[in-house]
Amino acid sequence: MSGDVHVRFWESAGVQFPRATHLPLYRLENIFARSGFEIDRVTQCIWCRDVAEIAMPIYNRMKERALAGHVIHTDDTVMPMLQPGAGKTKQARMWVYAGDEHNPYNVFDFTISRSRDGPAEFLKEYQQTIVADAYGGYDGVVVAAGITRAGCWAHARRKFVDVQDLSPQIAREALALIGRLFAIEQQAKELSDADRLSLRQSQSWPIVTELHERLVQWKQSLLPKHPTTLAINYVLNQWRELNQFLADGAVAIHNNLAEQEMKRIALNRKNSLFVGNERGGQTAAVLSSLTSTARRHNIDPQAYLTQLLTNLPTTPISQLDDWLPDRWLQLQAHQHDQTAAV
Repeated sequence: MSGDVHVRFWESAGVQFPRATHLPLYRLENIFARSGFEIDRVTQCIWCRDVAEIAMPIYNRMKERALAGHVIHTDDTVMPMLQPGAGKTKQARMWVYAGDEHNPYNVFDFTISRSRDGPAEFLKEYQQTIVADAYGGYDGVVVAAGITRAGCWAHARRKFVDVQDLSPQIAREALALIGRLFAIEQQAKELSDADRLSLRQSQSWPIVTELHERLVQWKQSLLPKHPTTLAINYVLNQWRELNQFLADGAVAIHNNLAEQEMKRIALNRKNSLFVGNERGGQTAAVLSSLTSTARRHNIDPQAYLTQLLTNLPTTPISQLDDWLPDRWLQLQAHQHDQTAAV
């Protein structure tokens, strides 16, 4: 089915594209029925795949651009996949790789497991910096590819939030020190990478040094299996990664950019429960990449996808970048200015 037919269908039904609103297809089936359309969810699955195939050149280009950046934020979450004939699901995964401000694309990747093969394949040509949680599967990937790994202070802070009732004094002091780091980041938000790094080295470095001293002291006063000891070890075991933001002004202090996208995948998982097969997971990854990146640039996904699906099949390769969400937004603004001038 051609792109313009997909567009007319969804527009006539008066709904947003399903991946943008996290609506499962069985709910859309009911919505369409109330609007006078009898569209089976199997047909919708086929059409979603058709849209993903039409948009694949843009997905691939977004991936190339994200991998060309200096920093990538990554995270993953469970995406259950139905096992044929088994009547149950297996724990597949959905990953996100969010490019930096110079390559602002959120690219999703579906894998059938959480093994390191997924990120190893996606990042096989990447040699810059990733911001990630403490997942051990990244260890071999970053060593083999020569990638710099940065940690997430939001994860570290969360560990001490979790033990506030057990060790209120330790948690209060740790959270206060980490809170000062985040306060400095607010001051550094609009600075250049070089100025941000200078601010961090002058103001954040002493706080990090003090926190390390306190962590070592607290650990010595607690039993090895105490939950607070585990929280302390979580931070100490990632100390090099957590300190990476002090060596590179382009590295964020947290991984919120990627984590926010995982929350949306979790919402879709709650509504849809599972993907039907590996191909369905790949379709979800492509469509999520488009809608998520559109949302990152405050673009109405339906407005963007309407034009994309109508025009992309006849777009020359040389003009492909014009249909990247951020570039499309710039061109829309330029056309609006020209129209207003006339």
